[in-house]
Amino acid sequence: MMRRHPDWLKVRIGGGKNFSKVKTLLRSVKLHTICEEARCPNIAECFGCGTAVFLILGNVCTRDCRYCNVTHGTPSSLNDNEPRDIAESVKTLGLKYVVVTSVTRDDLKDGGASIFYKTVREIRRLNDACKIEVLIPDFRGDEKAVQKVVDAAPDVINHNIEVVEKLFPLIRPQGDYRRSLVVLKTIKKMDGRIPTKSGFMVGLGETNEQTLQTMRDLRVADVDFLTMGQYLQPTRNHVEVKKYYTPEEFVELKNTALQLDFSHVESGPLVRSSYHAQNALQ
Repeated sequence: MMRRHPDWLKVRIGGGKNFSKVKTLLRSVKLHTICEEARCPNIAECFGCGTAVFLILGNVCTRDCRYCNVTHGTPSSLNDNEPRDIAESVKTLGLKYVVVTSVTRDDLKDGGASIFYKTVREIRRLNDACKIEVLIPDFRGDEKAVQKVVDAAPDVINHNIEVVEKLFPLIRPQGDYRRSLVVLKTIKKMDGRIPTKSGFMVGLGETNEQTLQTMRDLRVADVDFLTMGQYLQPTRNHVEVKKYYTPEEFVELKNTALQLDFSHVESGPLVRSSYHAQNALQ
């Protein structure tokens, strides 16, 4: 049974000229956004501002995380024009900051790292003033794949830890908490000039100590930016919400994270990994 959301989680799904412009453009070139695939509650705000988080490598994930609304199964073949189409869309929309993420593609030898590389390079070629953040999967810990993304020189590299370690077997059975931490630390070793970012959800049954330990582990991995948001059950087939954190509790989480010396923290009921992403570099 899906729980009724508290009032502070109710958002108005608006529209407007920019909202329609982004949706129309995405449909015309058959591009995907995580905003739509994951049913992000901030889609109206972000689309309304003329921004979007582009989803590469198709829209079917090879993993089946119990919190995620992205379709899982056997992916189709890659779209060779995807990097160029995204770069041209970024130019058409006049974006100053773009986030590129992907489904997890364990079926690909490099996990799709080469497509991340090509997409970043194409965006740079057509939009040299645009800041680029990539939100990457763990690439099964393949250092060569991670190096490929680092070589593309995005402005920020994000890899979400998603949940506390205790919940990984239940919520992310195909993921590995320690492997994700190694990926984040490896990025910093490869190029310490690139800020790293990670984020996780609360409300899945974690304890306060587990949440604090997750923050500590991310700092040990030298992560710069942190996002924390409320888990919302996408459908009845997904894991249930165990607790709704209040806005005041999210303020407390943010203060704790800042005390741990993260350089930028976004924490709130509706915060997602790419929400107000551009603020971290200001």
